[in-house]
Amino acid sequence: MPTSKRATSRRYGKTAGQKVAKTMHERKHGTLRSGGSGKKVTSREQAIAIGLSEARRAGGKVPQKRVSRGG
Repeated sequence: MPTSKRATSRRYGKTAGQKVAKTMHERKHGTLRSGGSGKKVTSREQAIAIGLSEARRAGGKVPQKRVSRGG
């Protein structure tokens, strides 16, 4: 049975998953801090964004950032 293209090409690599899991763990324990201000991160979305950013810097397979279109 042939596999579909979608099943074979993953959007995020293993590194990305590991980094996001690490940041989510830190957020849950209250030790995750934002880079600029140093404030505690409580938002789930922000924790995921930090994890993906770290994975990008580590050279992991992560798509480019989304560009928000103010309107």
